[in-house]
Amino acid sequence: MTTTASAPQPPAASTTPLKERATALVPLLRDNAARTEADRRVVEENIEALTEAGLFRLTVPGRFGGHESDFRTLLEVSSELARGCGSTAWVATLVNVCNWMVGLYPERAQQEVWGENPDARVCGVLAPSATSRAVDGGLVVTGRWGFASGSLHAQWATLGIPVVDASGQQTDQGAALIPIHELTIEDTWYVAGMRGTGSNTLVADQVFVPEHRVLSVTQGVQGAYPTELKDEVLYRSALVPVLALVLAGPQVGLAQAGMDLVKASLAKGKGISYTFYERASEAPSTQIQLAEAAQLIDTARLHLMRAADDIDSWAARDEYMPFETRARVRMDTGYVARRSREALDLLLSIQGAGSFAEANPLQRIWRDQETGSRHAVINPAIAGELYGRALLGIEEQVTPLI
Repeated sequence: MTTTASAPQPPAASTTPLKERATALVPLLRDNAARTEADRRVVEENIEALTEAGLFRLTVPGRFGGHESDFRTLLEVSSELARGCGSTAWVATLVNVCNWMVGLYPERAQQEVWGENPDARVCGVLAPSATSRAVDGGLVVTGRWGFASGSLHAQWATLGIPVVDASGQQTDQGAALIPIHELTIEDTWYVAGMRGTGSNTLVADQVFVPEHRVLSVTQGVQGAYPTELKDEVLYRSALVPVLALVLAGPQVGLAQAGMDLVKASLAKGKGISYTFYERASEAPSTQIQLAEAAQLIDTARLHLMRAADDIDSWAARDEYMPFETRARVRMDTGYVARRSREALDLLLSIQGAGSFAEANPLQRIWRDQETGSRHAVINPAIAGELYGRALLGIEEQVTPLI
C-alpha cells in the first residue's frame, strides 16, 4: 500500500487555476451533453477529461495528492462545469462532496480509499435505508439506497445506516464506507432530467463494514469528526451546510448556460413571431426580461458564494458554525435554486416555444434544472420553515439536518 509520504502528486495541470480548468472543459462537455443524456451516464471522455484536469481531486487531502481546496472553489468549478453539461457537473459535485466526507473518517479508512489510488472516486446516499447487525469488529449491513449519483463511476460509496449494539438496539445513525465491488448497482434511474447522472440504486446484501469505516452522522452534525488530522482546515467544515450547499452550484451554472444560449440566439438576429420585431433584441420586453434574468443569476451566485465563504471562514477559525448560520445556509441553498429557476423561466420566455424542440439544448438545460433543484435537501419551503424557526428561537425543528 502506498504511504501518504509517497502518494502521487497532482498532475502538471495543477499550475492552472481550477476554475480555469473547468472553463476549458465546457466546450467538450457541451458537445457530449446529448450523448450523456442518451446513454444515461456521463460519457467516459468527460470522466477522463475531469480526471486529467484533477477536478475529481478538489476535496481529496493534499496528503494523497489532492487539491484540498475550499468550498468556494468547489462551487465555482461545479457552476462552471454545469455551463457545459448539467449531469456531468452534478456527478463531479457529488463525487467531490463524498470525497470530502471520506476526509472526515479515521486516517486508516482514508488510506484504504486513496492509499493506492489517489483518483479513487466516492459516491454516497445519506438516508439510512438499511438494516445493521453488530458483529465482532463492525457491522453487517443489508440495504438499498436510491439516487446514488455518480455510482457508475465510483470505486467506493458512503451510505446511511442505523448503528446498533449487540442486542440489535439502534444507538446512532451512521455512514458506512463500502467498496463498490461489494455492492450491486440496480438500473433504476429513469427520469425527465439529469438523466446522465446515473443516479441508480445501490444494494448491499450482508456486507461487513469494519468499525473504522463507520462515521457517526449524529456526531458529525455537531461538528465532531473522527479524523485524527485536526489541522486540516477543509475537514473542519460544517457537515450539513456542506452537503446542502454543494447541490446549488450546478443550479447557477445551468441558469448561466441558458443565458449563454439565449444571448447567442439573439445575436444571430432571432425575431419575435407574430409581431413587427424582426430582431427580438430590439424589443424592450426582451431587453427587460434578459436584464431580470441576469440579475436573478447574479443574486443566486451572490447567495451561493456568501454561504460558501461562511463555511470556509468558520472552518478556518476552527469554530463550528453556529446553529442559526447553519440554518441560513440551508435557506440560501433553497433560495439559489429558486432564483436560478426563475432566471431560466424568463430565458425560456424570451426564446419562445422553440426552446422545447428536441434539437434545442435549452430544453435539456431546463429539464436538468427542474429535476436537480427538486432534491429533498434543497427544498426551499422546508428551508424557509427551519430558518424561520431558528430566527424565532423555536427549539423544535423540522429536521435534524441543520
